[in-house]
Amino acid sequence: MVLTVLTALAEPTRLAAMRILSDGQEHCVCELMARLDVTQSRMSRHMKVLAQAGLIRGRRDAQWVRYQLDPQLTPAISAVLEAVMTADTETEKRVA
Repeated sequence: MVLTVLTALAEPTRLAAMRILSDGQEHCVCELMARLDVTQSRMSRHMKVLAQAGLIRGRRDAQWVRYQLDPQLTPAISAVLEAVMTADTETEKRVA
C-alpha cells in the first residue's frame, strides 16, 4: 500500500492536487483544473490514480466531481503523505 501511495504522489500534478486538498475541504475538479492549468481529461486521470491509491474520494455534484482527502486514511498513510509533502516543501526552499 505504501508503494502505491508513493507512486501516486511521485507525479508533480498529483502532488500539487494533494496540496490543495490538504486543507480538508472539498474541491471541485473544475477548481483543480484551473489552479493547476490541466485539462479535464488529464485531471480526471490524475484523480483516479489518487483515488485508487486510497488518498482521496470524490462526490458527484451535477456535472462535476468534488474531491477531498479520504477522511479514513490510516495513521501510517497519513504520516507518509505528510512526510512527502514536507520533504517536497523543503526541497523547493533549497532550490529557490
